Amino acid sequence: MPRYLQSISGWVFCLFCPALVVAAESEPPKLSAQTILSASPDSALTAALHQLPGEYLHLDDAVVRAAQQATDTRVAEAVMVAAGQSVRREKGAFDPELFGSADWSGADTPSASLFAGADVLKTETTKLEAGARMRLALGTELSASLNSLQLGSNSAFASLDPEYQAFGSLSVRQPLLKGFGPSARSDLSFAERNLEAASARYDAALLAVRADVEILYWQLFAAERNHAVTLIIRDRADAFLADTQLRAKAGMIGPSQVANAEFFLTEAEQALLDTEEQLDLYSDRLASLMGQRSDALRYRAVDEPPRQFYVADQDSLVAVALRLNPDLQAMAREADAMRALEHGAKWDARPTLDVIGSLGGNGLSGTAQDVFFPGDPNPVRTAIDGGRGDSIDNVLGRDYPTWNVGFVFAVPLGNREGKGERERVRAEVVRAEQQLLAAQRSFAEQVRAQHRELARGQKRMALATRGADASIKQVEISLIEYRNGRSTAFEVVRLAADLATAQQRYSAALVRTARAAAILRQLTGGWYSGTTTGTDPITRENGS
Repeated sequence: MPRYLQSISGWVFCLFCPALVVAAESEPPKLSAQTILSASPDSALTAALHQLPGEYLHLDDAVVRAAQQATDTRVAEAVMVAAGQSVRREKGAFDPELFGSADWSGADTPSASLFAGADVLKTETTKLEAGARMRLALGTELSASLNSLQLGSNSAFASLDPEYQAFGSLSVRQPLLKGFGPSARSDLSFAERNLEAASARYDAALLAVRADVEILYWQLFAAERNHAVTLIIRDRADAFLADTQLRAKAGMIGPSQVANAEFFLTEAEQALLDTEEQLDLYSDRLASLMGQRSDALRYRAVDEPPRQFYVADQDSLVAVALRLNPDLQAMAREADAMRALEHGAKWDARPTLDVIGSLGGNGLSGTAQDVFFPGDPNPVRTAIDGGRGDSIDNVLGRDYPTWNVGFVFAVPLGNREGKGERERVRAEVVRAEQQLLAAQRSFAEQVRAQHRELARGQKRMALATRGADASIKQVEISLIEYRNGRSTAFEVVRLAADLATAQQRYSAALVRTARAAAILRQLTGGWYSGTTTGTDPITRENGS
């Protein structure tokens, strides 16, 4: 327990022990006289703290629960998952794709031609296609396809029935200007940088939740002690009123001093309500962050804030924050994402110039048929004879090769679409860069402010302790003078109120220093631990 709080309870013992003895004859105080008369100087405060209802909670448990249940972390996690799926979607644009089709058709066609081979030409056609295609990161489009065509006919001049035709090709299309390189993968690069930004935002959410929990926890810690001291002062004020009433009945003091004691008790009762409301408020806020209310009346702080902190060099802390702060990292990745779109927009603002080419082959086979021409009794029969597989073998073996090469060129007049998009994205890059610069300046300012508060925290607590010690001496002197009739109850009441204020200042100084350390940990991405030169950033697995 801090020396200042020990002094508080010791003062309570010295100030109100005589009053308790007198009051015990009329009305017992809310804390027993046996507790107040114990050997330990801080027993009164300890007893008051133990009487406070609630569920005890460790800081680490509160941090873990909040990391798992806080809405901010869940939202950041959902955004990160969505960004990951966006990357998956954009990568899918470069996945190989299988394709195919099948079509069956037939037709009866009347004909007056002598070479039709029938008065009504009946044909049946089967078309089959299969292949694969993919798009590379440079914008290259590759495609391989194989087509098979089966023809059946009642024509007397059909030398193959059925007839199998096949053709296949391996084609490539390579953009040289619009659609090349950065343009082809700009959407993927944008999604990847956004995923990195979302991941950093999630880390930032965990750090923010940890800082919020830690600050609320220490505020709860201070509120408990403020409430306990206020509870002791209220009980002692009750006993002090009984003492003044007995003294007034004995003619030792006047009614004005009884009124002062009654006013002191009234103020103590109101202060007790205020500190209890503050205690409930911090407990409720902590429960909201953890997503779980206590089964008891409220949560109770078990751990105590450290009194000594390592104060690192201010410029070093600023440099660490600018390098490791996840919010800044997220903004930097968002700026990178816009730059990726800008690189792609530069290429898309250019004319279209694509090189195309292909290699392939044809194939032919079928069931040979005898063909009779008018006036010639000798049939004609083709040397080609085989099935569908034979025509496909012709294609794969390139027995009848095909090839082509060329280019496609297009220049939009004015090119307003491409140039407009390029300039729009450039403006977005400038906006993202300026937002990052503003955030860096703001974070550096926050780091310096919290560093100053932390550096002055030790002196602030020392001054608060000295002020409390001086207030205790004033009360002791006033108590002696009151007993000897040289002081009034009003003076004792005023000095007691000053002592309560001094206790609150000490608690506030303690929380203020711990709060500065927690915020510095958040600003430096978890590097600053408060007690050492630096630690690793918090991990997502334990949410600490």
